[in-house]
Amino acid sequence: MSPLKGRTAVVTGASRGIGARISTALGEQGVRVVLIARTEKRLNEQAARIPGSIPIAADVTDPRSVERATSRITAELGGAPDILVNNAGIFSVAAVEETSIEQFSQLLNTNLVAPFLFVRAFLADMKKRGRGDILTIGSIADRTIFGGNAGYSAAKFGLRAVHEVLRTELRGTGVRATLISPASTDTDIWNDVTLSDPGEKPPAKRPMLQPDDVARAVVYALSQPDSVNVDELRLSHS
Repeated sequence: MSPLKGRTAVVTGASRGIGARISTALGEQGVRVVLIARTEKRLNEQAARIPGSIPIAADVTDPRSVERATSRITAELGGAPDILVNNAGIFSVAAVEETSIEQFSQLLNTNLVAPFLFVRAFLADMKKRGRGDILTIGSIADRTIFGGNAGYSAAKFGLRAVHEVLRTELRGTGVRATLISPASTDTDIWNDVTLSDPGEKPPAKRPMLQPDDVARAVVYALSQPDSVNVDELRLSHS
C-alpha cells in the first residue's frame, strides 16, 4: 500500500505538462487531488482521468481568485491539504531591453507571487496540525543564469529564496518543504519560445526530461518517513 494513500493534495497548473503528470501520479498513489488551473475545459478533462479529484478553475495571478479557490479547498477538504505542490508557471525569452514591463510583471506574478499566495493560505493550518508537505517546482534557472531570462530567472531565484526561508522557519514543526529543480522538460511551454541566439540549438534538438521524471521525484520526496525532509532535488538529463 502506498504511504500516500488517503492523503489530500493541491496541485497548481494541473491541467497540462508537468502539473498534469504530478496530479495523475498522486491520484495513482491514492491521494485525493484538487486540481488548479485557469483553462476550465482542459482542467475538467484532466480531472476526469483522476477518480475523486476536484477541479477548481482559478487565475493564480489574481489574489482574489486564489482566495476564493483556497476558501473552497478548505471547505471541501475540511482544512488545509496534506500536500501543496506549487507547479504553475510560465516561461518566455527576451533580452532585457526587449522585455516589457507587463511581461516582466507577469513572469514574477505567475512564478513567484502565486506560489506565495497558496503557501500563505495553507501554512498556518499545516503548522497547527503538525504535519504537511510544501513542494515547489523550481527550475535549473533558479541557480544558473541564461541569457534572455531576466524575468524568469528573477522569479525562480526568488522562489528558491522563499523555499530556503520556509526550510528555516519550518524545522521542528512537522511541516516539510522540498524544492524540485528540473532542467529543460519536454512540455508545450516551449511551443511559443523564440530563441534570442540564432546559433543556439532549438529545444526540439536538445535532450530533455519528461514530465513523468518530475512526477516521480515528487512522489519520492513525499514518500519518505515523516522524520526525513528532502530539502532539494536537482534533475537533469543523463
